[in-house]
Amino acid sequence: MTGSYTRSSSFTLTDARYVGAKIGADLRLINGYYGAPALDSIDGYVEEVALLLRDGYLDTVDYGFREKATNVWKLRLRYKATLGGQLTDGRPGSLPRAAELAGSGFHSYLTYSTAYWALTTAEQADVKEGLPIKRTTGHAPTALSGTTTTGNGYARNGAGVCRDVYLAH
Repeated sequence: MTGSYTRSSSFTLTDARYVGAKIGADLRLINGYYGAPALDSIDGYVEEVALLLRDGYLDTVDYGFREKATNVWKLRLRYKATLGGQLTDGRPGSLPRAAELAGSGFHSYLTYSTAYWALTTAEQADVKEGLPIKRTTGHAPTALSGTTTTGNGYARNGAGVCRDVYLAH
């Protein structure tokens, strides 16, 4: 699934890094609760989001814990690139502290926007080459039975992300 949005021409890399830093704060909190993602990987995730958000190439990015054998989320933080009226600039946090994650490992899954898919293959390769996280293709983990909490977002200068948190039952 991909989405489309147009950023303000005044949305800068500094603005995008501000939004990314709030995602990084969430990831550091998750590390404190569950021991992952590795602290030394978080800066890469933050910069990846900032670069893609700045250029309008991010649709969604998920971070969380999934059962590898079944590819099912146990806990997922989803950030969707968004513009304008739906945006709020909230504080990081308000994340589940006691999720049952036995048998699960940290995982991240990213989807690109329609603006990215409108690029040539060579341009797409250039975008990916410039990112600090080297992703492989795969199938999105599923969210079978659980609770999703919405309403938190991070934004600056007219663009940002809306966050939802999924917790399996």
